[in-house]
Amino acid sequence: MEFLSDALSNFSSPMILFFLLGFISTILKSDIEIPEVITKTLAIYFMIAIGLKGGFEISKSGIDTNLYTSIINSLLIGVIVPVVAFLILKFVGKFDSTNSGAIAAHYGSVSVVTFVTAISFLNSKTEPYSGFMVGMMALMESPAIFVSLFLVRIFNSEKIASLKSNTVDLLKESLFNASVVLLFGSLLIGFAVGEKGITAVKPFFIEPFNGVLTLFLLDMGMIAGKRIAEFKAVGLFLFFFAIIMPIISASITIFLSSLFGFSVGDILLFTVLAASASYIAAPAAVRIALPQANPAYYITMSLAITFPFNIIVGIPFYYYLINMFR
Repeated sequence: MEFLSDALSNFSSPMILFFLLGFISTILKSDIEIPEVITKTLAIYFMIAIGLKGGFEISKSGIDTNLYTSIINSLLIGVIVPVVAFLILKFVGKFDSTNSGAIAAHYGSVSVVTFVTAISFLNSKTEPYSGFMVGMMALMESPAIFVSLFLVRIFNSEKIASLKSNTVDLLKESLFNASVVLLFGSLLIGFAVGEKGITAVKPFFIEPFNGVLTLFLLDMGMIAGKRIAEFKAVGLFLFFFAIIMPIISASITIFLSSLFGFSVGDILLFTVLAASASYIAAPAAVRIALPQANPAYYITMSLAITFPFNIIVGIPFYYYLINMFR
C-alpha cells in the first residue's frame, strides 16, 4: 500500500529521525540542549526562507484565478475547522466553553513547522505546488482565533471581561505577530525581487533548507518530549481528540479543495494546514483573550500529540487519501 510505503520511507528521512532523537533523548534525561536564541533564529530563518521562495514562485506564475479561489478556500477552512472542533469539545467532550474555545483556536490555526515538513515531503515526491500557498498559511493564522472567541461569547453564560477589554491587544497579536509579519513581508519581498534577487540569497535561504530543518526538528523533538509529563492532565478524551481531529479536518479540507480543482500538492498543503495545530501564534492570542483556559490542555495537545502525529504519520496518510479520492 502506498501509504505504508510513504510512512515507512518517512523513517528514512533525516528530519523525522532527528525529531525522534530529540524526543527520545529528553525521555532518557540526556543533557542535549539547543540555546533558546538559536531556536528563535531558526524559526525566523524558516519564515523568511519559505516566504521568499513563495514570493518568487508567484512572480514567475503571476496572480491568477487560482490564487483568488485559494483565498476563498483558506477562509472557508479557517471558519469550518474551529467550529467543528468547538462543537465536539463542548457537546461530546462536555468541556466548558472557555477551554473548548481555547483548544478550537489552536486546531483551527496552523503550524509553520508542519507546513515546512510537508513541503519537504512534496519535494521528495517531486510533487509540484503553488508558491502562493505560503500566503495561504499566513492567511489561515488568524481567522480561527476570532471564530473560536466568537463561539465562546455565544455559549459562555458568564461575562468574560478579557474578551472586551483586550480586543486591541488580541487584534495586534493575531494580525501582526512575528510569523504573520515575516511570512507576508518575505512573500512580498520575494515577489518584488524576482529571480535575480532570489539568486543572491539562494546559497543561504534555499539550498541549506533541509539541513536547517533537521536541526530545528531535533529541538522540536526535545520540546515535545518535555511535555510528556503533562499527559495525565490532558486525559484520554483530549488525547484521542488530538489525533482524530486532524483527520476530521483533513477530510473536510480534501473534500473542499477537490471541489475547487487544486493540484495534489496544493491540496496536501491545504490539508496539512487544516490538520495542524498552532503552538506559537494561537497560545499567545489565547493567553490574552482567554486567560482562564488551561494551557496544559492546548499546548500539550498541539505540541506533544498532534505535531508528532502529523509529521510522522499524518502527512503521508493525507497524501494517500488525496490520491485515493482523485
